[in-house]
Amino acid sequence: MSIRLRLTLWYSGLLAATLAVFGITIYLFINWNIYSDLKEQLKNQDRNIGVVIGITNFLEELDLDLDRQSRIEGKSMFIQLVNYKEGAIKQSVNLSQLNFVLPYPEAESNPEEGFVKTQVDVNKKRYNMLIHQRPIYLNNGSLVGLLQVGTIPYNEDKVLTSVRTTLIFASLLVVLVAFTVGLFIARQALRPIERVILATEQIGKGSDLSVRIPAMGPKDEIGSLVSTLNTMLSRLELAYNELDEAYTAQRRFVSDASHELRTPLTTIRGNIDLLERMWDKVRETNMTQESGEWLPLDANRWELSKEAMSDISSEAKRMSALVNDLLALARADAGYTMEMEPVAVLPLTEEVVRRAQLLPRTAEWKVGDLSSLEGITVKANANYLQQLLFIFIENGFKYTPQGYIELSATVTEKQVGFIIQDTGIGMNPEEIPHIFDRFYRADESRGVTVGTGLGLSIAKWIIDEHKGSVEVTTREGAGTKFTVWLPIDFSDDGHSIIIEATDELKE
Repeated sequence: MSIRLRLTLWYSGLLAATLAVFGITIYLFINWNIYSDLKEQLKNQDRNIGVVIGITNFLEELDLDLDRQSRIEGKSMFIQLVNYKEGAIKQSVNLSQLNFVLPYPEAESNPEEGFVKTQVDVNKKRYNMLIHQRPIYLNNGSLVGLLQVGTIPYNEDKVLTSVRTTLIFASLLVVLVAFTVGLFIARQALRPIERVILATEQIGKGSDLSVRIPAMGPKDEIGSLVSTLNTMLSRLELAYNELDEAYTAQRRFVSDASHELRTPLTTIRGNIDLLERMWDKVRETNMTQESGEWLPLDANRWELSKEAMSDISSEAKRMSALVNDLLALARADAGYTMEMEPVAVLPLTEEVVRRAQLLPRTAEWKVGDLSSLEGITVKANANYLQQLLFIFIENGFKYTPQGYIELSATVTEKQVGFIIQDTGIGMNPEEIPHIFDRFYRADESRGVTVGTGLGLSIAKWIIDEHKGSVEVTTREGAGTKFTVWLPIDFSDDGHSIIIEATDELKE
């Protein structure tokens, strides 16, 4: 069942119930109003009738007071006097002509004065009759008879029947019209929802998530629904694009990683094949000697062996570094959480400076003023923080064939900054947004320097884990400047102040 039909049925049922209550209320009011007048007439008629009580031969005799019967001859009024010992002993003329006795209660039921309704058959037709009855008592309180004044409310019943029929048919007609009109109105009101459904079906069947549902009418519930759906579609499009970009990056990552791993493996396998052929040749030469002793390699073969072993060693180191970088990135993708603790920045930086002097380079290694780091601590992982600085320093060594690479530091109110500046080949500023992507290498460096393009990606991950940031300034042919900002840890300042105050009090 559609929403349109359900809504129409709901409010049609509510309207029918309301009309039923309203109709019953109107009918009861009219009924009460009509019968109240009729009952008042019957009471007045009863008051104008006198009953004569006589006792003869110890028998009670009842009769109507003829002097007060001026209104007895009313055409719609029927009067009957009942003696419980003799039955109906007196009737009005109109009732006598009908040869009909009004039904009356037995004396044992102790009838009370009031109105009763009954049905009577007159001329083979059944009519409703309203009767006002008044019991007649002797002076000693014993019941002897009953006076009944009744009428057939023919016109009143006819009016009430007409009213009842009119209310029923009018209510049915109103409900039917309301149902028809309501169905049309509900259809018009819900038509925008049908358009929304059609639009979303088209979007679902297509592959273009940039399609939006056009706004329909005023800013009502339907407009809010359309706005909400468009917002949801925008988020779905963004999520889909991000997922697609992630999938593309993953495929590129796997492709580049495979290529980077295949290159050193090919070099290693080629050099091993070369060594095997060389040593097989030596074995064959030695087998021809009668003494059976191994002859030493000549100078040419010895140089080739040294070069092959050197290539194997360098490529193995390169592949090991690549695997370590891939492992670090795999940890980042898996949501690896670093263990953080307060780290004194100056000792860690001095250790990095000492170890950086041992790295291979062709440019000068400079160390700027690090005194501002005295007493500064950051909440960090010491190993990863050292790795972060080494990545930027090695990157400077790699892309600075001549000139210098300098490490310095600066401290602001809430942050500490590590500045790594070189005078190397630099890069196009337009490439800065991409240098932290995996396997991305600036065009100036491709084919010139050896690398995997993973170092800066790992550095960015470490910076993000430490809730820091990085600034990059570069110019082609003029070098690059990286500034890494980390938040200062103030968690121990309160403890230090308390300890100092305690020491002063002791003194």
